[in-house]
Amino acid sequence: MIASRRSLSLFAAVFLALASPAFAGPGDRALDDVRILSADDMQGRGVATPGSEKSRAYILSRFAEIGLAPVGDRFEHGFSFTKRDGSTVQGVNLIARIKGSKPGKVMVVTAHYDHLGVRNGEIYNGADDNASGVAGLLAVAEAFKAKRPKHDVLFAVVDAEESGLRGARAFMAAPPVPRESIALNINFDMLSKNTKNELFVAGASPFPVLRPILERVAATAPVALKLGHDTDADGPQNNWTTQSDHYAFGEKGVPWVYFGVEDHPEYHRPSDDFATIPQDFFKRSVTTVVQASRALDASLDDVAKSTGR
Repeated sequence: MIASRRSLSLFAAVFLALASPAFAGPGDRALDDVRILSADDMQGRGVATPGSEKSRAYILSRFAEIGLAPVGDRFEHGFSFTKRDGSTVQGVNLIARIKGSKPGKVMVVTAHYDHLGVRNGEIYNGADDNASGVAGLLAVAEAFKAKRPKHDVLFAVVDAEESGLRGARAFMAAPPVPRESIALNINFDMLSKNTKNELFVAGASPFPVLRPILERVAATAPVALKLGHDTDADGPQNNWTTQSDHYAFGEKGVPWVYFGVEDHPEYHRPSDDFATIPQDFFKRSVTTVVQASRALDASLDDVAKSTGR
């Protein structure tokens, strides 16, 4: 992420991503998504910057490639917020949908695409935070496009998480579907870096109906999927309930599941670069969140009933 590091042209990257025959599974393509989104020419994807616009163009190209449909007549949903200095910032969420075989309840999959941008001449590329989560979301979208989900699934790639969950809160302030139809949020934020082969999933403690579903996924997951980080039992600093976009759903009474890794030395540092991602772990992490998303979709009616949705 240092400004002098290798810069990857967006157009060349898209060509390589589409042309390569090496994508044997969801993790292979997800790696390329992370590489492109965290390249220097995305400029750290700071909200309301040219790098943010460029990253949206790439994500929209992936929506088109997968064959996702918008909700209504557009993918881009703008919003604004006021910073502490009184200035107004324009953000943009990207929202797509795959219709399920059964009408009714909706599952929303989220990942934020913004990061810290350029600071003091250094690019904070945010490979793990959160190009990895966006790549995981796109992998889930590809899986559900290949095999239709039971329920409608919205894919919300949200902006301005680093500014206080602004994009997720804008989504919930004016959701593109009736709020009461949203039965569950699945949020991906930091999926790619852990030296202990561990991916955590939070949400089972506040929503006990999720525990047996997630435990079944963990039993066969290709990573060590651990349930936790959703109570104050180990100290408030280890409770992730408020730490990412799923909290905007929780504030409105929507159950959530959050997949992420614990903090690492590259967190919010210029060194959070594609070169520091353990690729095998990330591919297995992506496979895990795809499996979990399928399991949660299959049990969504039970989740909705148990949580009063």
